[in-house]
Amino acid sequence: MTNSKTPLAGQIALVTGATRGIGRATALALAAAGAHVVATARTQGGLESLDDEIRGLTGDSVTLVPLDLSQPDGLDHLGLAIHQRFGHLDLLVHCGAVLGPLTPVSHVEPGLWDRVMTVNATATYRLIRATERLLKAAPQGRALFITTGRVIRPKAFWGPYGASKAAMEHIVRTWADEMENTTVRAALIDPGAMRTKMRAEAMPGEDPQTLPDPAEIGPLVVELAQADLGLPKTNVDFSAWRKERGLPASA
Repeated sequence: MTNSKTPLAGQIALVTGATRGIGRATALALAAAGAHVVATARTQGGLESLDDEIRGLTGDSVTLVPLDLSQPDGLDHLGLAIHQRFGHLDLLVHCGAVLGPLTPVSHVEPGLWDRVMTVNATATYRLIRATERLLKAAPQGRALFITTGRVIRPKAFWGPYGASKAAMEHIVRTWADEMENTTVRAALIDPGAMRTKMRAEAMPGEDPQTLPDPAEIGPLVVELAQADLGLPKTNVDFSAWRKERGLPASA
């Protein structure tokens, strides 16, 4: 039974990139809201740490799935495993991504380009392919994807990351249009600059204390998981959402 503190009780939520940054914050927020979290990431140790934290927070366990998005065949197996265990999927939150090289486009090594496109774009398509039937089987399937302002604001040296996220956005919007006559809805979330490891890699001279903590995005994800979403013609801007609710600049 759901209540105001656990509005997602009984729901199954898949979170990719769940061991750090926005992915970890999302997994914790969804667990606190009552969802059973299926968490994926590359490292078993990081997943076990997340499981320990959620058990301490809610008393419930997490389904842990070590998975490398650069090898997207594993997503097919993940979809089958979720079907066999749960029969459906209420929520997908795709946070897993890589930054890739920050270098002039003409200097990008082909192997690095291929990795960024595989993790950020191809894995999105494979994830949708693996979970669409599961989301359709839920009363109100929701799929949320983390994007970036670099798609609409290109900047020197960010070519592979921006291009891969632009491809991701196109895939998601196309799929959402295909799902219009179903109960499945999708949204693209632009978190802006946050206090994450990826941000620190990209902007090493920046003071992280001037940025929002990833935990601050958790309530937005929980809200969208319940929302009557339309087509994702525009991105959900975290900064704008926070301002609309009069929330402080940092947690």
